Amino acid sequence: MANKIRLAIVVSHPIQYHSPWFAHLATIDALELKVFYLWDFGVSGHTDRGFGVVVQWDIPLLEGYNHEFVPNVSRDPGTHHFLGLNNPVLVRELHAWTPDCILLFGFNYISHQRVLWSRRLRNVPIILRGDSHNLGRSRNIKAKILKLLRCVIFSRCSAFLAVGKANVDYYRSHIGRPIFIAEHFVDNARFRAGLRLDGAPSLLRQSLGITPDVVIFGFVGKFEGRKAPMDIIFASNDFSRMRNDRAVAFVFVGSGELDAKLKEAAADRLNVDVFILPFQNQSSMPAVYGMLDFLILPSAQPETWGLCVNEAMSCGVIPIVSDVVGCAPDLVSKGETGLVFKSGVVSSLRDAINWASMLEDAERLRLANACKNRVEHYSVENASMGLLRAVSSLIG
Repeated sequence: MANKIRLAIVVSHPIQYHSPWFAHLATIDALELKVFYLWDFGVSGHTDRGFGVVVQWDIPLLEGYNHEFVPNVSRDPGTHHFLGLNNPVLVRELHAWTPDCILLFGFNYISHQRVLWSRRLRNVPIILRGDSHNLGRSRNIKAKILKLLRCVIFSRCSAFLAVGKANVDYYRSHIGRPIFIAEHFVDNARFRAGLRLDGAPSLLRQSLGITPDVVIFGFVGKFEGRKAPMDIIFASNDFSRMRNDRAVAFVFVGSGELDAKLKEAAADRLNVDVFILPFQNQSSMPAVYGMLDFLILPSAQPETWGLCVNEAMSCGVIPIVSDVVGCAPDLVSKGETGLVFKSGVVSSLRDAINWASMLEDAERLRLANACKNRVEHYSVENASMGLLRAVSSLIG
């Protein structure tokens, strides 16, 4: 096809959620795509600062699309500080590729700032994609100054590509630019296919000694303070058993700074079973979700989205999330697809767990099916359509 739109994508590193999207975009006739990576985390072994373990994803991340790793000269590469993504030749590489439009994932690093304020790229429209929101955000003087700074940065952008409702509100509260929707998604098909692989969820349950009649609440992610996994332990102190006297269990999957503390607290639970599994790679996650009935994401600090909720819902797992989790306004509706509780309030989480534990089997099945139906909309196809609308509005 002649006159393809040349779309450059600038992103920190290969991410399991993005790679299927880039491969899908590469199949669209109207686009000529190239992804510029600023770091090789995920495809080569690096220690994840949150998990505290070496992470190298065991699914393909670079197949099906044109990409380039731009040299990163940072002394301490990573996404944990401003200078962690320092790629001096990025602007030169972008300019040489002559893009019609740039999709920029984030703005918090020195390489992002070089792209935003480059004279050589000043005539190239930039679409900014992020997933920040105002849920639980402080309103002190520091927050106001940072907001003013963001308004200056956002003025260089031609449009925003929003991941959901809270993200839309965030952009609207800053500066007037067109906003297009491309919701966060996961590879729903991969997770559902994994559920059917050799009965893996049942085997995992059996390996833990959990019988089929037990209802399982799970936490999946980094064991760190901002994620608040300890709140689940605290909420289980006076947890009520089900009406039908069926047992429950709590399963924590991951690793991090609270690992030892979480294990110590779990060992003290006498009235409920608690299991702690180590960090699991991507190919193992469908089995993990498949054995859960409910996913708890109790974040005490703003969670930009919470893609583990998408993953869980695609497997029919019902989410219970705090009110500072970015996906809550989109994915979690009380009595329909899950429950939202007050962040940092253990009694509110306990009430949510009690609500879930009291559900009859038929009602729990109805909610599980509703979760799968809700998350079906959050797909690679719809995200691509949103991006195409944004690009078309800028390029014509």
